[in-house]
Amino acid sequence: MGKNQRWTTDRIPDQAERVFVVTGANSGLGLATTRALARKGGHVILAVRDEAKGHRAAAEITAEQPGADLEVRRLDLADLDSVRAFADQLRADHPRLDVLVNNAGLMAPPRSLSAQGHELQFACNHLGHFALTGLLLDLLTDGKDPRVVTVSSTNHRQGHLYFNDLSGERTYSPMRFYNQSKFANAVFGWELHRRLTAADSPVRSLLAHPGYASTNLQTSAPVGMVKVLFGRVLAPLAQPPEQGALPQLYAATAPDVEGGEFIGPDGFAELRGGPTQVQLSTAAADPRTGRRLWELSEQLTDVRFPFPATS
Repeated sequence: MGKNQRWTTDRIPDQAERVFVVTGANSGLGLATTRALARKGGHVILAVRDEAKGHRAAAEITAEQPGADLEVRRLDLADLDSVRAFADQLRADHPRLDVLVNNAGLMAPPRSLSAQGHELQFACNHLGHFALTGLLLDLLTDGKDPRVVTVSSTNHRQGHLYFNDLSGERTYSPMRFYNQSKFANAVFGWELHRRLTAADSPVRSLLAHPGYASTNLQTSAPVGMVKVLFGRVLAPLAQPPEQGALPQLYAATAPDVEGGEFIGPDGFAELRGGPTQVQLSTAAADPRTGRRLWELSEQLTDVRFPFPATS
């Protein structure tokens, strides 16, 4: 795919009769993604931790677009019990799923642990999405032009997996563990592509990142200088959520994208611009790292994907 500076949401094909799940859909990139998909006729399931905020977001979209086809469901990605409950309820109500957008994220909070005892950013940003994807994969297999879009970050290029200290018990830095979670997103998206391809699955796995977008991600969880840096100093440089959501919308809807592609902005340092194909870091594409993270994620979530593992 070449540069697409002129690609906007107006170029999204008709999405009528397609079913989407968007995590973190009540604000920021998730809300912008949901609004754009609904405008094109998609049935969008807003997967949100706070149902009241989800219903407010749905009401906001419906006020702009009467007849928007939306539903709100609770999903706390940091709690694997919530992930399973969400997947079970979705399976009971929907015979298929066409697109899963793994969008929700948490950035640079003080160290805390999830319900199952995992570092919160790794739990929410990676483990929850890993489990959700595995639990919904058979619904996706029955979908029309099915896709999984996992949202990473340019920060994945600074990230590493601290396999000997995943929870940050020995040493914790909010941004270092955010980078770890975004690296895990990138590794997962690529390894999922590899395994789907090996299984001859119709589902495509794609990665996307928004560049630098102005959302509450930078201000809701960070503290101290991280919050000052992103919330004040760099805020004037950020693009609006509607622009930041274009790469994941392109990955979710463009007819010409292929499994394994990583879509991001085409501007300077991938901070802003129109969606284009960008480069995954060499470390994130390392098959040994992919296998190790996959096997560990299976152990930590007790979720096994319904296709053979790669050799």
